[in-house]
Amino acid sequence: MLPRTPTIATRLAYGSLAVGLAVLAFKGYAAWATGSLALFSDALESVVNVVTAAVAFVAIRLAAKPADASLPYGYYKAEYFSAVVIGIFIAVAALVIFTEAYQGFVAPRLFKPDPLGLGVSMVATLINAGWAYTLLRLGRKERSPALLADGKHLTTDVFSTVGVLIGVLLAAVTGWAQLDAILAALVGVTILWSGWELIKQSVIGLMDVAVDPKKLAQIRELISSNADGAIEAHDIRTRQAGRMMFIEFHLVVPGAMSVADAHTICDRIEGKLRETVADAQITIHVEPENKAKHAGIVVV
Repeated sequence: MLPRTPTIATRLAYGSLAVGLAVLAFKGYAAWATGSLALFSDALESVVNVVTAAVAFVAIRLAAKPADASLPYGYYKAEYFSAVVIGIFIAVAALVIFTEAYQGFVAPRLFKPDPLGLGVSMVATLINAGWAYTLLRLGRKERSPALLADGKHLTTDVFSTVGVLIGVLLAAVTGWAQLDAILAALVGVTILWSGWELIKQSVIGLMDVAVDPKKLAQIRELISSNADGAIEAHDIRTRQAGRMMFIEFHLVVPGAMSVADAHTICDRIEGKLRETVADAQITIHVEPENKAKHAGIVVV
């Protein structure tokens, strides 16, 4: 089994780190220029983005390693672990934000709606929006849980920043200083929810979840239509591990069939599956006809 080429995913991980550092600098300046607690919370979330990008980069490099004697099924699940780590960092950041928001609500802090600071924050948001779109689009294409996790988190960051900027302007217009602390708390709730979603999806992946029903139906159809000479296929099992998909099933053939002929059928099925399902590891257990269960996939 060949490892996947890491070029695109690795470049995207590098890009996430660079974008994260740039956005952190912009948002840090905006928080300093305005003194806004909400913008400070937004900048703190960008710290998480930088950590997220670094963790995703390490995970993607590790997931690209070929299988070896210690991990014969490969390192693909490393990306799920990275998403769990990212979720934990998000949760920690949310707790820090809640603490700051509470203190700011009890003792409101003065801030100024500095035009340059707010403008810089908006530029940072536009950069995040463009990069989030890139990560989600190419993350789906590469089937990378780490890139998708990073993209989804950045998308949440974009919406929360827009809300913060609107709220800061409202707070400045109304003079209600405590609104700044309330907005900071809302940012904390938003990223905490984002962290929970990431952890939940990663745990599902670590539990060897089966492929979605639509993909499974497609796999069954390919087996059925390309198993000429066999009797049936049963006990089909699938699981997703990062980019890799594992497919296993039993193929029942006539008892008098030669090993070479049975192997030819298996090669034909594997070839068609690989044409449709990229990065698949396929295991076929050949059985004689007395093992037929008269269930599962009927050969067309």
